[in-house]
Amino acid sequence: MPEYTTAAPPELQRLQDRIDELERERARLLALVEIVRDVTGALHYPDIVQSVTRRLGHLFGLDRCSVFLAARGASGSGVHLVASYEDPSIRNHVVDLSRYPEIRRSIETGQVVYIPDALSDPALSAVAHQLASRRVRSITVVPMNWQGHVIGTLFLRTYREGLPFTEDDVEFCRVVAEVTSRALRVAHRLERLQARQGMQSLLVADRERAAMLSFLRRLLDTFGDRETSLGESLLPRVSAQEIDRMVSVALTVIGQEARGGQEAPPAR
Repeated sequence: MPEYTTAAPPELQRLQDRIDELERERARLLALVEIVRDVTGALHYPDIVQSVTRRLGHLFGLDRCSVFLAARGASGSGVHLVASYEDPSIRNHVVDLSRYPEIRRSIETGQVVYIPDALSDPALSAVAHQLASRRVRSITVVPMNWQGHVIGTLFLRTYREGLPFTEDDVEFCRVVAEVTSRALRVAHRLERLQARQGMQSLLVADRERAAMLSFLRRLLDTFGDRETSLGESLLPRVSAQEIDRMVSVALTVIGQEARGGQEAPPAR
């Protein structure tokens, strides 16, 4: 007895397509919320880029999802792979952009580079064999811009069996790239501030040591020429509390001298 297959009515198919589209939009929004939460709570750039690659790789089921950072003033050179979804151990790997012409193009133009069929793209003919062995379908490179300069890129590569990237997917990646670039700049400023504060602390400590040595030299020079026998005979009569008070006063003066004569704020 012959088997018959009934095609879904057009209205039902359109409804199913709309449901699928809404599900993808919902997944993108949830991923964006998670990314924003992660990067705003991170203080160091490795945590930021690792979170972004992990979230995007999981959302789209990618073959590769990476973050590349460009050295300041670099145009096609000085680019580092700092995070990768498929290999979280990667932290700072210098890459040869002759193998990634799509990344070079995105950095130089500041534009999104979308290659829907990587195997048929002439610019990737030199690496077509490797792409075929990985069953690569599409490649999307999204620049991360800050104040008119490209500071890096997001690199996303899909499997041939996976869903193709839509315009909404690319726009979503643009938003993620903007969020990531802002988070990286904040982390960079924080690290610079911490380094500056560390240097200031070291400078104050050096000044305190110098003031202490100067104080001790002058103290010894002052009493070195005096008769010490009388002082030695009176030493046991000096209370420990008075000696502690003198030391405290001396340390306070030394601290003020090391800070340029400014008084320290009162203790709570």
